[in-house]
Amino acid sequence: MNCNQTIICGKIIRIDPLRYTPVGKAVIEFEVSHASRQIEAGIERLVVCKIFAVALADMAKAISGMEVDSSVKLTGFLAKRNKISSQLALHVTHIDIL
Repeated sequence: MNCNQTIICGKIIRIDPLRYTPVGKAVIEFEVSHASRQIEAGIERLVVCKIFAVALADMAKAISGMEVDSSVKLTGFLAKRNKISSQLALHVTHIDIL
């Protein structure tokens, strides 16, 4: 099975400092706050959540230059936050500034 894509809009609420992996890849961790209205089983509901996100290489460098409170549309895939964590994170492959 190879289906794993997520698209979500929100505001950046935290950006950690840019760092580098032992093999020299840029990596950044950040958090996005999302709020929307969605229809589920014919009923409208308010969805509010915080999403933990990770970006690598050029995407990490681009995000490091952004500011907290920026509105963004993130595209990526869901995976563990890192090798040793069981926490889920959005690994960002594309970002649009809204």
